Amino acid sequence: MNRPDWPRSTARCLAIGCLLWAGTAHAQSGELEDRIEALEAREAIRELIHAYGRALDSRDFVAFAALFAPERGTWDGGFGSATGREAIFKLMDESIGHAEPPAAPRSHHVVTNIQLSVDGDEATATTKWIFVVPSESGEPRWMYLGHYDDRFVREDGHWYFLLRRASTDIPVQQQGASE
Repeated sequence: MNRPDWPRSTARCLAIGCLLWAGTAHAQSGELEDRIEALEAREAIRELIHAYGRALDSRDFVAFAALFAPERGTWDGGFGSATGREAIFKLMDESIGHAEPPAAPRSHHVVTNIQLSVDGDEATATTKWIFVVPSESGEPRWMYLGHYDDRFVREDGHWYFLLRRASTDIPVQQQGASE
């Protein structure tokens, strides 16, 4: 080995090693940013799901409709189907009735078992829900058990329901029905 070339070849190896390390660190940094963005999206969508229950329970259908994508957001459930915020507001207001100003909740939507998948600016979820009302004696009584099948979209940095389909899995038991 020629001694004068040794420092030059060592320097080349070190430079190549540094470039490889920097490239790996940059790739890891990009992966970390992607993971943080996905976690932030998941949390924003969870908050959207909970905001839906709060708006529905308080009969604030202006806030309720604002949770859907402005023109193409669709709600589909036991009262029918509507697309667009104005149509969603009208459907809910005519089906359930509104409160002026929005009232303290007379019902409570409990959501659980959120299975959520995020893919860029779109996401899907299935969420279990329980509809709870006060019984005649004032104790909590579940009325329905069901699930939501959701599609979400991120527009202008905000997450909205693109489609929320509400399905009832177990309806309220009728008086006199066996348990």
